[in-house]
Parts: sequence; C-alpha cells; structure tokens
Amino acid sequence: MSNVLELVNVRKSFGSELVLKDLSLSVPEHTATVLIGASGSGKSTFMNLLGCLDSPSSGDYLLAGEQVSSMSGDALAAIRNQRIGFVFQQFNLLPRTSAQDNVELPLLYAAMPVSERHIRARARLQEVGLAERADHHPAQLSGGQQQRVAIARALVNNPSLILADEPTGALDTHTSLEIMALLQKLNHSGMTIVMVTHEADIAAFASRIIVFRDGHVMSDQANTPDDAVAKLAAEKASTT
Repeated sequence: MSNVLELVNVRKSFGSELVLKDLSLSVPEHTATVLIGASGSGKSTFMNLLGCLDSPSSGDYLLAGEQVSSMSGDALAAIRNQRIGFVFQQFNLLPRTSAQDNVELPLLYAAMPVSERHIRARARLQEVGLAERADHHPAQLSGGQQQRVAIARALVNNPSLILADEPTGALDTHTSLEIMALLQKLNHSGMTIVMVTHEADIAAFASRIIVFRDGHVMSDQANTPDDAVAKLAAEKASTT
C-alpha cells in the first residue's frame, strides 16, 4: 500500500514560536485517520500543511510521492483544487446559491464545460443522497443536509484525499452518526480521509488515531473502527 501523505522532519514556526516540531509520519492510501488534541496542540497548523494552505518552515512534505514543500502559490492552488477535498465544521456553502451550484464551484475554477459540470455535480449529490435537493439553497436544508452538500463538493473533482476539520462539530448526535456513516462508506470505497475531531465517539470510527500535544505526536495507534451504519441501524431499531 503506497502513501498518500508523507512528512519528514517537518517544522512550522510563526515568528519565534515553533508550532510543529520535527514531525515525521505517513498516511497510507485508503485509510481513515483521526487527529485529536487540545486547542493549541498543532492540529490546525498541521491540517493547513496537509491541505497545501501553508508550507513547512523546514522539512519535507510529499503528496502522492510529489514534493510539495517548496511549490509556488499557484502550484499549491492547483493541487488543492485537483487532489484534495475539504470539509469544514461550518459547511462554508454560498447562502444564495443552490446545492447544485455549490457542488459545481471547484469545477468552475477548473474551467470545466457547463454540461460536464452539471453531470458530475449531480452524480456526487446522488452519491450523498441529495439529488432531489439539488435546487435547494442552504437555508432550505438541515445541518446534516448542508454537510452532505459540502461532502459532495469535496468529492466533485475526484480527489485522492479528503481533509475534514470537525465535520460533525455543528451537528446533533444522530446527524453526526449519519455523516460518519457516509464518510466510512467513502473510505471503504477507497477514499483516504484525514479528520480532526475533539469527540472521542467520533474518533472511534477511524482506523488510526493520532494524538497531538504541544506540536508533537504523542501517540499514534491503530484502531478497530466502530461501524457507523450498524450503530444507525441499532438506533433505528431501538425507537421502533
């Protein structure tokens, strides 16, 4: 199994403050990894590096075997649009734009023809169970539905990696479970996922849990993931 991500002796500093301290780790393809840690532990800075939103102060970062540590801003923007899908806690949907158009946005930046954009976006909405809501604006959707639209948007460019930053943080327990079931389904189909969470019950759905503290990796352990689909079924059975 090859690595989607590989970091070697990565440091990140802001002025005199060293935030990430000689990090070395890899993420194999088709895995689901969760990062946990207190505020200020370095998780957000680490995710910004993984997403090519920032560059290391020193060390090497390879994405799918390609050195991206010293790429130009334009090259990093192209990688973000073509290889990485982002999912955020607050969904980051355009409020006056339909679900369909929100999902199409990355394709618009890629200058894809209109007809192909429509087809691909509708297919991704179908995949997350929202094809019938394609014409709805975010205000007409529940929080869970908005997050599904955000996941469809993250998938629309066929990335090799999904980075999810607290994707269930704004959702209730049941809806969080639905989103984790969707992310597990994507992971089982071959998508590599790296996710930040503060919630132990959400981390339990990953096959690997990395704990950050003060810019270091304090622990890195394999995990037998909980089955979100099975939990949903059990929840439904208990209420009928």
